[in-house]
Amino acid sequence: MPKTAIIPPGTGKPLAPYVPGTLADGILYVSGTLPFDKDNNVVHVGDASAQARHVLETIKGVVEAAGGTMDDVTFNHIFVRDWADYGAINAVYAEYFPGDKPARYCIQCGLVKPDALVEIASVAHVGKPHATVG
Repeated sequence: MPKTAIIPPGTGKPLAPYVPGTLADGILYVSGTLPFDKDNNVVHVGDASAQARHVLETIKGVVEAAGGTMDDVTFNHIFVRDWADYGAINAVYAEYFPGDKPARYCIQCGLVKPDALVEIASVAHVGKPHATVG
């Protein structure tokens, strides 16, 4: 199956051997996204809301580079360093998914850099018609 690497303009070099997104058969897989600047430094240290917004904006950039919108996101994998940040992260998350919500899970775990408070990986169906099940 053919696949296409999705690397939005201005993307920094990843910490490991991966790309920000891979598109295959209309399905976009967005790598785990951390609150990093283009030099892989953690941004908004200590601010879970700002980190969540940065992560979701980065994901939005990958989805848009693949030709989609955040409405195309169908599943999110959310990793938080501390449950105390769960409410703040959810408040920002709700702004990015105001209508029909994607499926998701959320777990608490250590992240690759200690100052990172949240990481999100996403799946989106890009270029497919949307159906409503009632």
